[in-house]
Amino acid sequence: MNELFLTMFERLGIIVMIAFVLTRFRFFRQMIYQDKLGSKQQFAAILFFGFFGIIGTYTGVSFDMNTLEFNKWAAATGLSSDEAIANTRVIGVVIAGLLGGYKVGIGAGLIAGIHRFTLGGYTALACGLAAIIAGVLAGAFHKKNIKNKVSYAFFVGALAETIQMIIILLLAKPFDQALTLVEVIGIPMILANGVGSALFLLITKSVFNEEEKAGAFQAQKTLRIAGQTLVHLRKGMDVVSAEIVCRILHKEIESSAVAMTNRTDILAHIGIGNDHHQANLPIQTDLTRKVIEQGELIISLDRSIHCVHKNCPLGVAVIAPLKQRGKTIGTLKFYFPSEKKITNVTLELISGLSMLLSTQLEIAEADKAYQLAKEAEIKALQAQISPHFLFNTLNTIVSLVRIEPVKARKLLISLSHFLRQNLNVTTETMTTLEQELKHVKAYLEIEEARFFNKLIVEYTIDEKVLLENIPPLTLQPIVENAVKHGIKDKSENCLIKISIQKHESLTIVSVEDNGQGMSSERISQLCKERAVSESGTGIGLYNVNRRLTMMFGVTSALQFESKQNEGTRVSFIMG
Repeated sequence: MNELFLTMFERLGIIVMIAFVLTRFRFFRQMIYQDKLGSKQQFAAILFFGFFGIIGTYTGVSFDMNTLEFNKWAAATGLSSDEAIANTRVIGVVIAGLLGGYKVGIGAGLIAGIHRFTLGGYTALACGLAAIIAGVLAGAFHKKNIKNKVSYAFFVGALAETIQMIIILLLAKPFDQALTLVEVIGIPMILANGVGSALFLLITKSVFNEEEKAGAFQAQKTLRIAGQTLVHLRKGMDVVSAEIVCRILHKEIESSAVAMTNRTDILAHIGIGNDHHQANLPIQTDLTRKVIEQGELIISLDRSIHCVHKNCPLGVAVIAPLKQRGKTIGTLKFYFPSEKKITNVTLELISGLSMLLSTQLEIAEADKAYQLAKEAEIKALQAQISPHFLFNTLNTIVSLVRIEPVKARKLLISLSHFLRQNLNVTTETMTTLEQELKHVKAYLEIEEARFFNKLIVEYTIDEKVLLENIPPLTLQPIVENAVKHGIKDKSENCLIKISIQKHESLTIVSVEDNGQGMSSERISQLCKERAVSESGTGIGLYNVNRRLTMMFGVTSALQFESKQNEGTRVSFIMG
């Protein structure tokens, strides 16, 4: 029995080899990760594990019932009527049923069992039938306790072999010989098939776990690189950003050197050879130009073509393209001391980094275009001045020059400040509430002179918030809208209230008039479309609201409260 123990466990080395080979097959990976297999996948699994069972039969130990001696290899041509086989056939059938379910387990059992029956021998029928029953038994444990399947594999493998021993006792005749056979081979076969089933699954799971860990490690590294490089590539690809990115990649990839180029020049080179690969030098190799032209990753094992300088120990290189809108705009180059350092994992990582950095450059370009468009729109809005307002103000000043020169002079100063502020803000994207309020006061001083003894302005200002930032020409158009539209039909007692107050962490700005008010239908239209009238500024509340939301978000959108013939209140929140 001891000799059989050793022989059976020696044969488990074959199981280890098959298990490792099996991890390379797609259908086996699908059996591990998928709950349900397709018909083609099931068919492939049945054939493979059936063949696996046949190998287990041929690698078994034949046992002569007359001499009670073992032959370390089973006869490939068949057995005599007095011979039996101690084997590991059950392992393939058990693994098939555990991973693939009833159909795969029974299919593999049929193939292995029928083959065993054709070999003949004292236990041909019993062993052939036991193989099929093993497939049914393993299928019953399919999907049970997935996380602990290794222990289940041992249990099911040992149980299947135990059942085979029982079937031999029931079917093999005479019973005395069957009992002797079971006493000799029973325990070694039960343990060997139990351990073999567990060992098979343990090896395959270990291989997959290591691959998953490697994949997770590479994914973590890629995400870390993405987080570190994003803020720099948002500014685009230039000498400064390229150098920072190359330093990050050189540290993370652990290569001899990392370089980045545009279509004509080296932008940065970090690592070995950086003394003669400075920024703004022309690209030195035809290989880099080839990557730019073809837009595909190239691996070069020829050390001589990477550098025009002699004795430059850059080593072998992987050169990947950097693209924007499908066009190659530069390259990313990694140098390694030998080709042994360029593994499949490294190539996948470099290819992924190439796509990642290309995407970041696409985002940077799109973001830059958006910012330019936004700034152009804001400056265009800021530069607009109503010609009606300017002409009316100048007419008012002309009429006051002779009768009230002091007032005319004061009005000219207010107009000068108003126009200067309009011109200044075309170069600014933000101003302070204090400057915006001065702009509003200059405007209202002009309007008060035009509507003498008709317009009253009240200010409620919290001085502590005046240094907070706001988009230029935000408050003045709201005030102008109140004057031109809110109180235009009132002949007297026209009131404008301007309030800037701090409420907890928020600053609330409001402009209120006691004019004609608006209907609910009119309020629902405001800020959803441009509202330009003959007496308006042309900027309108639509544009003011758009600029506020672009700068601060939707929570800062204009809010309207109005009742017809009672007035209107327009407010917004900063914070």
